Amino acid sequence: MNNKKPYRFILSGGGTGGHIYPAIAIADELKSRYPEAEFLFVGASDRMEMDKVPQAGYKIEGLWISGIQRKLSLKNLVFPFKLIASLLRSKKIINSFKPDAVIGTGGFASGPLLHIATSKKIPSLIQEQNSYPGITNKLLGKKVSTICVAYEGLEKFFPKEKIRLTGNPIRKDLLEVKGKHIEGKDAFTLIHSKHTLLVLGGSLGARRINELIEYNLDFFEENNVQLIWQCGKLYYDQYKRHNELKYVQVHAFLNNMDMAYAAADIIISRAGAISVSELCIVGKPTIFIPSPNVAEDHQTKNARAVADKNAAIMIREKDLEFEFQNQFSELITNNEKRKELSQNIETLALANATNAIVDEVEKLLKN
Repeated sequence: MNNKKPYRFILSGGGTGGHIYPAIAIADELKSRYPEAEFLFVGASDRMEMDKVPQAGYKIEGLWISGIQRKLSLKNLVFPFKLIASLLRSKKIINSFKPDAVIGTGGFASGPLLHIATSKKIPSLIQEQNSYPGITNKLLGKKVSTICVAYEGLEKFFPKEKIRLTGNPIRKDLLEVKGKHIEGKDAFTLIHSKHTLLVLGGSLGARRINELIEYNLDFFEENNVQLIWQCGKLYYDQYKRHNELKYVQVHAFLNNMDMAYAAADIIISRAGAISVSELCIVGKPTIFIPSPNVAEDHQTKNARAVADKNAAIMIREKDLEFEFQNQFSELITNNEKRKELSQNIETLALANATNAIVDEVEKLLKN
């Protein structure tokens, strides 16, 4: 496609890894197609995107924005001021950067930015990761040109003619995990004769999963299991003492996620949309422990959609005490069960999602 000046793209999304990594994956694919293009990310100034995006090699600007608290809170009194400040800052960013297209992947910051972009008739696309959209994307759906989704049935929330079923963008390094089991174990200096359990509580950590793992440390040792345990930065100080155990590695955050997935024999994970999409591609036996504290209980819906196809095990938090050891023991001792779960979860993968989304961005550029 001939174009005299390089394209300029703004991407916005953050708050959690589930919003940040899709935006980075989309940017990486755009960059591979348009090496001369210029990129700018916009996030919330006090959230993890301010660290993670520069680590991925992109510039980021921060907005003074946060969500409305679900319960009565003094923070809600400040919200209107934050919103006005963020709208004004977004206007300044867009006027200065002059993007050819704006892409939002959810999170607080994408609201004001895409509101300004759509009011200026700049081609805009949002990517919704979940089966139940967040409030920001529900509001933006009326304004943007295209809505890329990962689940069927979202015409309940968005205009049908704007919806494209693409799947969720996955980091490129995760598409190449196959055949790297030995390399992954070596990267974490693990013992090759032991089973490796990878524990993921989401980018911020999960209190109940951390409690479960700590309670079962002796049980894991008895079953010849070693752990890569991502406990989250909120909990690292509480759990890092377990690094003294030879079979346990506690991490606040895993930057080399591809090697962690490659090393794993079994994975315990939350069931956020991006985690589910990644785990389908990785194709390892997985126990989902969905968070019960999210809007519309969408993690349970995500996990059940996989478990109902005999592609993973789902255990609700309230059932962990009675079910976990039995389910884990069966998995660790039953090769056939592990193989079956691996094969079944792989059939659910939408590995081409990032390309499909960038194809939609290209259509916007042409129009």
